[in-house]
Amino acid sequence: MPPQIDTVPSDTEMPAQAEVVVIGGGVIGVSTALFLRQRGLSVVLCEKGQIAGEQSSRNWGWVRTMGRDPAEIPLSLESQRIWQGLERSTGAETGFRQSGILYLCDTERDVAKYEQWLEQARPYQIGSRLLSQAELAAKLPGLQRRFAGALYTESDGRAEPMKAVPALAAAARREGVTILAPCAVRGVETTGGRLSAVVTERGAIRCGSAVLAGGAWSRLFCGNLGIDLPQLKILGSVLRTQPIEGLPELAAGASDFAFRRRFDGGYNIAHRGASVAEIVPDTFRQFFEFLPALRAQWGTMRLRLGRRFVEEWRIRRRWAMDEVTPFEEVRMLDPEPDAHILDEAMRNLRRALPGFAAAKVAGSWGGLIDATPDAVPIMDQTAQIPGLFVATGFSGHGFGIGPGAGRLMADLVTGRDPVVDATPFRLNRFRRDARRAAA
Repeated sequence: MPPQIDTVPSDTEMPAQAEVVVIGGGVIGVSTALFLRQRGLSVVLCEKGQIAGEQSSRNWGWVRTMGRDPAEIPLSLESQRIWQGLERSTGAETGFRQSGILYLCDTERDVAKYEQWLEQARPYQIGSRLLSQAELAAKLPGLQRRFAGALYTESDGRAEPMKAVPALAAAARREGVTILAPCAVRGVETTGGRLSAVVTERGAIRCGSAVLAGGAWSRLFCGNLGIDLPQLKILGSVLRTQPIEGLPELAAGASDFAFRRRFDGGYNIAHRGASVAEIVPDTFRQFFEFLPALRAQWGTMRLRLGRRFVEEWRIRRRWAMDEVTPFEEVRMLDPEPDAHILDEAMRNLRRALPGFAAAKVAGSWGGLIDATPDAVPIMDQTAQIPGLFVATGFSGHGFGIGPGAGRLMADLVTGRDPVVDATPFRLNRFRRDARRAAA
């Protein structure tokens, strides 16, 4: 039962040309399209399925700066600024509330880890702080499980993915972005080595630049162009409850559960310490690239070999521009959630906060997260095809930092000084891409 997403009308006529084509209608794609249009460029956004149909509507709905990789903190702060004015600028309800987020610490070692992060984050004056036991009890009344401490950020919060991303897309369309959905992009054409057109299932759109914001599909798309993009898919599972009163407004995550209040009065609940990494052919192709990440996350990553290995083995990795592509054969990734992980998360949450015993499950869903080896996104122009930009690999952080990422991508495409330092997000930080670019 995937989330019920607000609908966004599609344009019926496809322009023959545009200055920029954005490929992908998730939070990164629609944010990029909106900011590009606000710079005065003509923009077409192509989405193979439904706007926000995949991970952009299936995430937890957290909007946080706390705990992020230091490279992402400036981008997260810019996103927070945009989120604060988003309902005013879009004229729509996004569900954004700065209700605070708690990270609960099982051990003193966890506390020490967050103390170290606080030192790294101190120059940004985020306002994160460690809570005493008394302060934690006040934030989570009825807490039955003992924790060594908690990291708290009052300015962090939540929003509703199935409402916020369509609101961004609708705002972009009102400002003049052409939205084509469903309309799969098959590839690109070049002239003199530089991108000159994007080829869709409906025909070609001449353009000077394109931004690939394809989420979990980005590696496959790039592979057909000869670009080896380091990325794997991670299965995340989420359940939602029916509305219930008397439970916390803030969002919180422990090692074995996470929750946040929904706009409808229910809760999204997940397992913060358990994600599924399906073993697929790409797992072996990128084994050494992802090995350090696997070692670091061994306690939280659950490897699984199942039918997805065969499914991905059968997916074509090469195609011509006049052929039906995998993006047309599968319009939306809709994986089954891991029921065992969700049951475990709910049990752990109810033991810690017995008030959730009365919460009734209303549904659940799975989503495929686009992950990079260092869990930091890629936002860069490709060396192989000038004019082709990539914004992908957000590793589960894309919803919260999506608006800021869209602004940064607009800066990169238009050649403006970037709103934040883009160096940490370059594609050539990965050795394999550096070798190819030098070859």
